[in-house]
Amino acid sequence: MYFIMTAFAAVTATIVWYVNAPEDKYKLGLLSFIFWGATLMWFVDHVMAYRTEGGEFFEITLDAALLGVSVILLGLLAWIIALLISDPKGVFSKLLKDA
Repeated sequence: MYFIMTAFAAVTATIVWYVNAPEDKYKLGLLSFIFWGATLMWFVDHVMAYRTEGGEFFEITLDAALLGVSVILLGLLAWIIALLISDPKGVFSKLLKDA
């Protein structure tokens, strides 16, 4: 389930990034790369586990869904931190000038 959820987040982030391209003011390209990297990692993990252990390719359980939600939230947190550091609207630089 986490593979499916992460892949869906990657596709969604990529579509939103492409609609707003070429201007990447809010670093949506970074968000896409974060989710595509996680999706690629889960894909390799699923393929290797399926080859060595067999069984089901997709794990549809509550634990897998919670892992998917956790991965997506962590990816969004990393993106928000990168966005705050880059300060695209100049909010923090204005605060520092006024202080």
